[in-house]
Amino acid sequence: MAYARTVRVCGVLAACGSLLLGCTGGGDGGGGDEDTAEAATPKAGRSTDADAGAGGGTGADGGTGAPPTPSFDAAKQPKTREQARELIQKVIPGPEQFGPGVVRATPHEGDPARWAVLGEDCVWQQQELPKNVLASLTRHFELPAAGGKGAMRLSATVTVHRTPMDAAWEQARFLEEALGCEEQLLRPGERLTNLYSLGSVFGESANTDYDDRVTENGKCRSDTRGGPYPYTWHQVTLGPVVVSVSGCGGRGHTAADVLDPIVEAHTKATTRVDGAIGWDASAPSDSPEAKVSPEAKVSPSKSVPGTTGGA
Repeated sequence: MAYARTVRVCGVLAACGSLLLGCTGGGDGGGGDEDTAEAATPKAGRSTDADAGAGGGTGADGGTGAPPTPSFDAAKQPKTREQARELIQKVIPGPEQFGPGVVRATPHEGDPARWAVLGEDCVWQQQELPKNVLASLTRHFELPAAGGKGAMRLSATVTVHRTPMDAAWEQARFLEEALGCEEQLLRPGERLTNLYSLGSVFGESANTDYDDRVTENGKCRSDTRGGPYPYTWHQVTLGPVVVSVSGCGGRGHTAADVLDPIVEAHTKATTRVDGAIGWDASAPSDSPEAKVSPEAKVSPSKSVPGTTGGA
C-alpha cells in the first residue's frame, strides 16, 4: 500500500512542480477573497493547466515534448461561491443515481461551509473550507437491509476549486496525508482498515476519462454495524472539479456489491460535470505531465472514484 501511494504522490507533485513555479503555496492555493476569484481562474476559451503559466516539461516518453492533456471551457468554470454551489447542485448524485432501493440517509447532507480533512493522527475531521475551495458538498445514502444482507452506506462529494491546479493539489495532498494511515478513524466508533490505493493521470493506465483518478480499497468496521465489510473510495478531477463516491458494505455484501452502485452514481455525476464545464478529452493541448511508475498503473477503468472521509 505505502509503496503504491508513494509512487502516486511523487507523480502528482512532479506534475505540479512543473507548473506555477513549483505550485507555490501548496494545498492552501492562491484563492483570495470572493471578489478576486475571477483573477485566479484561467482565461476564457478552451483551457488546460498549461494556461496557468506552464513552462516546458518532461513527456511520457522521457523526452522534452509534453504529452496532450484534456481541455475544458474556462468560460464555464465557476468563478464565485454562488456559481460553484449551483454547479454542485446540478451534478451531485441523488439516491436514484446509485440504483434501485437506495434512499437518503439521516443526516443526508453535510455542512457546505466545511469539508473533511485527514489529520496527522489518521482521524478525519471537519474543517472550514480553505480559500482555494469555492464550494463543497457531501451527501449520504443507504441501501437498506434486505434479502439476508445488511444495510450498505454510500456517500458522494463534489468540490469546486478556484483553479484546476488547486484540484490537482487536493489529489496530491490526499495521497500524501494518507501515506502513513493504513487505518483511519472516520468518526467515533467507525474506522477504515487495510487500506491501499492506486491512481493514474490522464493517458496512463487506460485513463482517458479524467485529469486524474485515485481508487482506495479496504475494510470498514463499526461498533454498531459490525464488520469488517468491503470498502471502496474513488475520486477523480475534471478541471477544477473533484468528484468522489464511496461505499461501505454490510453483512453479506461482497466487494462487487459495493462497487456497482459507486460506478453507477459516479458515471452519471462525471458525465454531468463534463457537460457543465465543457471538459473535452478529444480536444487536447500541450501540458506537462509526470511519468507514472508501472507500480501505480493498476486502477479501474472509466467511472470509478468516492467521498473524502468515507461513506
